[in-house]
Amino acid sequence: MENENKDVAVDRKFRYCYGGIFIFTGLTVFAFSFFMGKSYEAILRNVIVSLIITGTVTFMLVDACSRGYEGLSYDNCDHKMRFVLFYAGMIVLSCAFSLVPHQFWPYMALFVILALFSNAEIGMVSGIGFVIISVLLEENGSPYEIFMYVIAGVVAIVLFRELKEDTSVGLKVIMSLMMQAVLLMAFDVLFQNRTLSFKLLILPFINLMFNLVILMAFLNMFGLYVIRKSNDNYMEINDTEFPLLASLRENNKDEYFRAIHTGYLAERIALGLGFNDRAVKNCSYYHRIGTLEGKTKWEDVEHIYLENNFPKEAVALLREFIENPGNTVKSRECLAVVISETVIASIMYMVKKDKNAKIDYDQMIDKIFDKKEADGELKGYNITYGEYDQMRKILKKEKLYYDFLR
Repeated sequence: MENENKDVAVDRKFRYCYGGIFIFTGLTVFAFSFFMGKSYEAILRNVIVSLIITGTVTFMLVDACSRGYEGLSYDNCDHKMRFVLFYAGMIVLSCAFSLVPHQFWPYMALFVILALFSNAEIGMVSGIGFVIISVLLEENGSPYEIFMYVIAGVVAIVLFRELKEDTSVGLKVIMSLMMQAVLLMAFDVLFQNRTLSFKLLILPFINLMFNLVILMAFLNMFGLYVIRKSNDNYMEINDTEFPLLASLRENNKDEYFRAIHTGYLAERIALGLGFNDRAVKNCSYYHRIGTLEGKTKWEDVEHIYLENNFPKEAVALLREFIENPGNTVKSRECLAVVISETVIASIMYMVKKDKNAKIDYDQMIDKIFDKKEADGELKGYNITYGEYDQMRKILKKEKLYYDFLR
């Protein structure tokens, strides 16, 4: 009950923040429009357009937050204020950009930051909205400017949407800058009817330098404080020598090996189907850790995960797995753990009865999958039949590993 009240308070806090951003957008655009001497019609137009943009982004953000860790990229679900604060800064920047030549606008890099602080769709809509605001506030804004910066920003978002610790960003940066350079020069030559010359390249070059510096500085910080931090945390707790697992091994070897083998199979499924393999492996290892204290209910074991600083997405999956409310559709990650544990438990049981038993692994796996389907268990999981069949194929490929269990 205490946690539920806390969650409600947090949700209310962010609703106030989103409402504040909505009001801040209108006031900021109104102030810039007024002090720039815009007509009353233009002021009204700018304010309405900006409110529609922020309203749309807010709607998308609330929807993404309601879907939890699947709705927002990386750890943004745990750090929503990160996007809110940057969005507020972008409102001021987008207005201020209208005071300088558009060739200086570093929107390509800003599109990427907006996307990495939320998700690709929200970053795209936010970036397009800010470009529109800048053009509306310009003295002689052109729709061609919107076209140029939106295309460059969208391409950059697509290139940087999947960042991991071992991702090489060099080629992505070069491709993004090349697209921006081509669009800047095309704007001057095709839309402004200027002759291509050395002087014409100076402003695009400055724009590219702005984008390069902002992008590289941000990517380094994002990799250090977001991507690598999460990976390091999982590497520590998913280590078989982590104190919790070491304690489980000393107290109950059967439970320990069951967890380790389940983790291996569940991770193979997650990697094969593009699930969150780290969280799946973590859930496989620790969903029965309560046996150390003779407890199985979530409220009795939650403190174990919190005291050991488990990532919030891992805690969320463990809670989903352990609580098992009958009226809730569980995730594909949960099913990967359930299926893997069933296969491991079945093999360990047969081997325990007869170490030399001949086991037809394909037939055993088919029986497990067919039974779950016949019993209607799939109705409780958010998974397609294609993904379910793919799980079956992945498990059948691990016959050598099953022999290792003997």
